[in-house]
Amino acid sequence: MKIAVLSGKGGTGKTLLSVNMAVVGDNTTYIDCDVEEPNGHLFLKPKGVIKEKVAVKIPVVDMSLCNGCQKCVEFCKFNALAYINNKLIVFDNICHSCGGCVLVCPEKALTEKDKIIGEVQKGVSQGTNVLSGILNIGEASGIPIIDKLLAEEPKNSQRTIIDCPPGSACIVMESIKDADYCVLIAEPTVFGVHNLNMVYELVKLFNKPHGVILNKCLEGENPAEEFCIKNNIKILDKIPFDNELGTLNSNALIAARESLKYKKMFSEILGKIVEEVQHEAIVNP
Repeated sequence: MKIAVLSGKGGTGKTLLSVNMAVVGDNTTYIDCDVEEPNGHLFLKPKGVIKEKVAVKIPVVDMSLCNGCQKCVEFCKFNALAYINNKLIVFDNICHSCGGCVLVCPEKALTEKDKIIGEVQKGVSQGTNVLSGILNIGEASGIPIIDKLLAEEPKNSQRTIIDCPPGSACIVMESIKDADYCVLIAEPTVFGVHNLNMVYELVKLFNKPHGVILNKCLEGENPAEEFCIKNNIKILDKIPFDNELGTLNSNALIAARESLKYKKMFSEILGKIVEEVQHEAIVNP
């Protein structure tokens, strides 16, 4: 069972929800796909961490074979190749590693080499498998690292919590592609509605079953709740605005491990989500 947690921006409570759900469930794997700024490991503090570099292929030119036909330049839609002063130049920082330039070169002047773009880390936190990745600064895309993370999920894991990157870009799409259910987390503000709508449109596009957790809820008007009601989006639960919960989170502590009250709260939230996943499996087998 793969549960993806999304939000339209950072700071909404996505990692708060993800790490707490990960620790209250048995035989659970937590995957931090926010490879540009991973922080789940700061809470989970995994032990026995194993690190593995992630590489992509980039083209290398042999000018002794290049005849200047520029077919590779014409092929590349990312402008990662240029032929200047009778020399083929490769801009590897914008190359998307598609390999097409190597295939179209009639003289076989292009080959490929590995380029390290980041790494994945695997460890265990009190029985919870923890996988996270980090993209090197300046790299064009974290998708290869996300693919590596998702492929490393233990096969015997009963449940996987995917902590997605914020927003709705390609890296988010890659993170949810195999998810059984998407949890959208939103703040009770007008701006929160804008961010909620962003990820709502994304999960609809992918035809993913989904529900919403409303975070930082106060008494009175809640624009995010009104948006859900208007659009017939299931509200899974509400997390109240809570100074104690905020303090624990700010200190990189997992609330469900620090307090029976929060363990009960996040266990109930996870239970509701699991019920939704099981219901979807029956309705849409």
